[in-house]
Amino acid sequence: MPTYTITELAEEFEITPRAIRFYEDHGILNPKREGAGGRNRVYPARERTRLKLTLRGKRLGFTLAEIKDLIDMYESPKDTEPQLQRFLGMLQQHREKLERQREDLELTLAEIAGHEDECRRLLESAKGDGRKAAVKPRRKAA
Repeated sequence: MPTYTITELAEEFEITPRAIRFYEDHGILNPKREGAGGRNRVYPARERTRLKLTLRGKRLGFTLAEIKDLIDMYESPKDTEPQLQRFLGMLQQHREKLERQREDLELTLAEIAGHEDECRRLLESAKGDGRKAAVKPRRKAA
């Protein structure tokens, strides 16, 4: 079975060795130790897979605790139906959170567009009058 060094994994996944050690500190990765005093980390294929799943979970926006729970859950010999139900629940919660964030972003973008339009209008009217525009800040609606 293949093994990997911390440098090899860092290069493969385009992250730093420090990030990999961070995941170790959080109990997500557990490499074997070799060499004098166990200084060299050796990652079997299982740990490489855990790292890959961790990075995928981070891209999806899961916390490290959630990622660790998911990975640990899939390594247990329990029935897969409860595992899939739990994962589905986590995905649904995460989707709801992202939908709320998207709504907030859309409102903020609309507000910014309104401010931009107002600035352009003031600049145009000042150009036509031959004077400098006096931009008054708009009050945010409560």
